[in-house]
Amino acid sequence: MSFPHHRPRRLRSTPAMRRLVAEHRVHTSDLILPVFVKEGISEPLPIPSMPGVVQHSSESLRRAAAQAAELGLGGIMLFGVPAERDAKGSGAIDENGILNRSIREVRQEVGDDIVVMSDLCLDEFTDHGHCGVLDAQGRVDNDATLEIYGEMAVAQALAGAHLLGPSGMMDGQVAVIRQALDQAGLSDIGVLAYAAKYASAFYGPFRDAVDSQLKGDRRTYQMDSANRREALLEVELDLEEGADMVMVKPAMSYLDILADVAAISPVPVAAYQISGEYAMIEATAANGWIDRQAAIQESVLSIKRAGADSILSYWAVELAEWMSK
Repeated sequence: MSFPHHRPRRLRSTPAMRRLVAEHRVHTSDLILPVFVKEGISEPLPIPSMPGVVQHSSESLRRAAAQAAELGLGGIMLFGVPAERDAKGSGAIDENGILNRSIREVRQEVGDDIVVMSDLCLDEFTDHGHCGVLDAQGRVDNDATLEIYGEMAVAQALAGAHLLGPSGMMDGQVAVIRQALDQAGLSDIGVLAYAAKYASAFYGPFRDAVDSQLKGDRRTYQMDSANRREALLEVELDLEEGADMVMVKPAMSYLDILADVAAISPVPVAAYQISGEYAMIEATAANGWIDRQAAIQESVLSIKRAGADSILSYWAVELAEWMSK
């Protein structure tokens, strides 16, 4: 029996050989840690649907930011959980609101040692849980929301955020934010546009993490999971409006979208390994059905392989610690 001279199995023979020829690697600087900070608590509160993840107090947030910087993570993304909410999400633009105050505290802790990012959206701050303000018919008012997004952008930038993450999927949000920043003399602040953000069943645990008040869904403004080509349109629009980076969210169930975006984007591409993806692996591993560490590493590598330059993952710290050994 004859065999071809080239046998791919030769390059799989040992762990060292496999490392040598690996086509993709995840580095600590690729990783961004999403964190939640809750107003009015003195100790971190565990999030039951996300084992190992907490709602931070101001003090524990500073420690988490310092650890992320020491490990060499690429960034830390802040989400605020306010004690009080209203229809317009007023706490989002309050300089002493939980998110803006936390941005200042984190910058005081880490300076420029890590990229400090902030979620720019109203859903955590509204008493109805939507990503924008509502009109008289109870629908999200795109243009009225954009006015608030512009104010939020300036507030977060003045608080010290290096990179703003508009995640509300309002039409024109990047252009409005970019204009607001430039007019305020804050043109060095970057925009990481959540360009292709899908309405997903996998967001469930995140809503626990931010104490979401949402009733219903966000399908009128987040993307339909049936659509692929539309994602490229959304990305192209955000690029035209001045996005410095673009995001695909979720990651694991949308690797085809991520690959499409990475193939055409002239700017760095991020992907968000979201709460439901995290919770699935944690729950399955807790039952002893999979190897936890191997599954985590494989899941993140798949996102990198699909084309992500940066990956938001709740395992960022643990991954970095494994890489350092």
